[in-house]
Amino acid sequence: MSETRDNLLAEINLPATSQFPLLDQLDATDNRYIKDLKINVSNALKYATLTEKEAVLLALAVSVNQKHEITINSLTELAKSKGATEAEINEIHALTSLLNANNVFYRFKHFVGKDFYNTAPAGIRMSIMMNPVLGKEFFELASLTVSAINGCEMCVKSHEQSVINHGATEARIMDAIRLTAIFKSLIVLL
Repeated sequence: MSETRDNLLAEINLPATSQFPLLDQLDATDNRYIKDLKINVSNALKYATLTEKEAVLLALAVSVNQKHEITINSLTELAKSKGATEAEINEIHALTSLLNANNVFYRFKHFVGKDFYNTAPAGIRMSIMMNPVLGKEFFELASLTVSAINGCEMCVKSHEQSVINHGATEARIMDAIRLTAIFKSLIVLL
């Protein structure tokens, strides 16, 4: 196993002794990709538009969405070390769960496109969106990233506009989406 692989795992708070057959296979046969992935992960955790805590919380949302227990645990501990509270970590879990419901519901409405479905009330309780512990802008940013993973066009457009309305820049949004894509690609190998 290479030093690059070990450093990649260290970036997300995993011990070098961790065994990941796909990651280890790539490391043994084509270390170029592991180097790229290590650089991508390292850069994503240090984007200028995101605090370290925000970056780790977004990575945690990816892990929760993908139900990847190993990185959920490692990123939870890393988030705590960056100052995240239990309430903020719990809200990432709740947000991800809620967005999974919304993404299915609104994707259906968008795909079918019938007036009845488009005008009918959602009937899904969303009280955590009213006064989020994470703050409105970051809550919407995290909601945008989960919606992007789940492929709900209607939710992506709505949350992107909401993030802008709460004062974020397009550069911040792009960094959050890039981080999300990078962490999803990492989880595929773990």
